[in-house]
Amino acid sequence: MTTMTAPAPLRLSPGRVLQDGISLAWRGVLKIRKNPEQLIDVTLMPITFLVMFVYIFGGAIANGDIGAYLQRVVPGVMAMNILQASMTIGVSLNTDVSKGLFDRFRSMPIARSAPLIGAVLADLVRYVVCMVVLLVVATIMGYRLQTDFASLVITVALLLLFGLCTCWISVFVGMLMKTPGAVQGVMFVFLMPLTFGSDVFAPADTMPGWLRAWAEISPVSLMANASRGLMNGGEFAGPLLGAFGWMAGLVAVFFPLAMWAYRRRV
Repeated sequence: MTTMTAPAPLRLSPGRVLQDGISLAWRGVLKIRKNPEQLIDVTLMPITFLVMFVYIFGGAIANGDIGAYLQRVVPGVMAMNILQASMTIGVSLNTDVSKGLFDRFRSMPIARSAPLIGAVLADLVRYVVCMVVLLVVATIMGYRLQTDFASLVITVALLLLFGLCTCWISVFVGMLMKTPGAVQGVMFVFLMPLTFGSDVFAPADTMPGWLRAWAEISPVSLMANASRGLMNGGEFAGPLLGAFGWMAGLVAVFFPLAMWAYRRRV
């Protein structure tokens, strides 16, 4: 009498994993095209923050020089909005899991990590829309690039990379929480101190000592200062090196955690 043993799990090459992820990313892009309301947060939110802070608080922060404040705040708002855009993916993934979509993925001959990787890659479309909308509105308001177009392209590419790295925090929370509402609540509590506890809107040297110490090493501040250096001219290598350190650390910590939570959930 012979006993039946379960077949060993299929080991896929990194190339196959990436191919599966890209295939599912295209599905995500098609979903955005059919439901463009998914872009509301990356179109209205950047405009709201930029207009509100420049015209309501800019005069007070910059001693009445709104034009100078606009030049300073635009690169920072770009970094902040990329972070905020990257934090919504957890809600979308949690919704898909709740609807049983990932059960269908499990029955397909694809890499286990492909649904998460595909969702992250598809989110790049939202990041690009966010950057385009923000730059167009900033230009209408009077912002002018002080360096060159190549520096702007490099800045946008770095910000997209920043979004791809930070989004794994949201993916982890999305796989950990039971409902989309819980994910949204947790990410809101996480985002507000991180974005406003930086030098995006006000210089760090105007803050209390304890807050200034954090603002100077915050990933949002470092990415904002690197963007300012590239777009407005000035030092950018130091902040960019620090931002790379944060990005590498976030991926090293939250990618494995997200995969662990994903396997546990589905």
